[in-house]
Amino acid sequence: MSIFRSPYPDVTIPEMPFSDYIFENLSQWAHEPAFIDGPSGRMLTFAQVAESARKVGASLARRGLTKGEVVAIFSPNLPEYALAFHGIVMIGGVVTTANPLNTSDELASQLNDVGAKFLITVPLFLDKAQEAAARSKVQEIFVFGEASGATPFAELLKSDGQLPAVKINPREDLAVLPYSSGTVGRPKGVMLTHYNLVAVLEQCEPILPPFQVGDKVLSLLPFFHIFGMQALMNGPLRDGITCVTMPRFDLEQFLQLIQNHGITHLCLVPPIVLALAKHPSVDKYNLSTLKYIASGAAPLDGAVQQAVASRPNVPVLQGYGMTETSLAISVTPPEVSKVKLGASGVLIPNMEGKVVDVASGAELGTNEQGELLVRGPNIMRGYLKNPEATALTIEPDGWMHTGDIVSVDDDGYIFVVDRLKEIIKYKAMQVAPAELEGVLLTHPAIADAAVIGIPDEEAGEIPKAFVVLKGQVTPEEVIDYVARKVAPYKKIRKVEIVEAIPKSPSGKILRRVLLEKEKVI
Repeated sequence: MSIFRSPYPDVTIPEMPFSDYIFENLSQWAHEPAFIDGPSGRMLTFAQVAESARKVGASLARRGLTKGEVVAIFSPNLPEYALAFHGIVMIGGVVTTANPLNTSDELASQLNDVGAKFLITVPLFLDKAQEAAARSKVQEIFVFGEASGATPFAELLKSDGQLPAVKINPREDLAVLPYSSGTVGRPKGVMLTHYNLVAVLEQCEPILPPFQVGDKVLSLLPFFHIFGMQALMNGPLRDGITCVTMPRFDLEQFLQLIQNHGITHLCLVPPIVLALAKHPSVDKYNLSTLKYIASGAAPLDGAVQQAVASRPNVPVLQGYGMTETSLAISVTPPEVSKVKLGASGVLIPNMEGKVVDVASGAELGTNEQGELLVRGPNIMRGYLKNPEATALTIEPDGWMHTGDIVSVDDDGYIFVVDRLKEIIKYKAMQVAPAELEGVLLTHPAIADAAVIGIPDEEAGEIPKAFVVLKGQVTPEEVIDYVARKVAPYKKIRKVEIVEAIPKSPSGKILRRVLLEKEKVI
């Protein structure tokens, strides 16, 4: 096999600023609804989104935001998220998206890492935002809505929309800085250019399910995450598809919104696909408008994929990607005859892949398991201020290590077998073991600690800690201690007290030993 490619021909990738690309075809659907807020029904047309984004950009420029400076968005999914996002990008600013579940410490760390100038949030998160901003260089906080101590986002809409003349180099200039733990370690800023973001949407276009005027997607996945950002906010904006937003997941509301709005396409993560297959509430709602479900962010078991195909009788297409690839690496073709259960699809156009032996680096053939390396126009420029991590991830000739163990069959379908990388995927959210270990080691009764992900039917994986004690503390107290210091999705769910943590001669934690021990148990 050596190097394998997409069965689809390469596409031409326009070299243009990202927001220009997104609004390029606006006139075709200017007065159609672009975003509908699920809970309230508030609606913005495509023309209103573009016009309001220009006003936001003009206002931020007048407040001193210049090309290359960073604005953080710390918010759940709302229609206004897109106005902020593109207002910043239009004037050459860089958006860093922050997880709404982050603690003030986690947010402050991100704000300082990127050097954010402004912060946009919601009243509910203002206390955390203010705590974090006070420990950073943030000059002003804006809120969607109104709250004491912050500038209403509506103030940014009071402008003539005249944007400053900014020359953007699509291949070099950054548009977004989302955070990812990559293959190892703590979260890092992923430097994605205008060209990266344009490229991946163009690359996905030939393999996506066919869309028609009037189709609607439900944006359950958060916009801060590359999956939600690209597949549910930017992609639909580009293609004239209505996006119904949900600020947080609630199964009954999720099903109600599908029924009430006639949702046609869903992008989901495996735990929610599992709920569609098994939860009794599904039968209470009319989901007949659904045409396709796309599952990503973590592997989906073939049996679950098949179960959803018969209830609610909708084809489930798996995709596979990373923040570092601007969204996608592979996508399943939409034709039902081309769906392979358990497979994550075929490479998107313009990408190359190869599977290598983990120990030797030797290139492997079809149906052999090894680490997947990929190369293409959608691969990040690197990690922010972290040349060491960048060099470990991207080789000089452009091949990027995914950290995933895969096999590729004779038809070019990718099957994700395991993760070489250490990241835990809790409900498709990335949890870095090293970060949790750092928190555990601050407890006065803990001498040493290691964290791994263990399988969980509902969440995919949950963090389990192995701790060596030097004082008195119960597993329950350890769980509570960590829960007070991290976002809810990062919480330790199980604790095992051990005599020692297995380590290599260099002191690296041997997680494989712990994982094997867990399988035996």
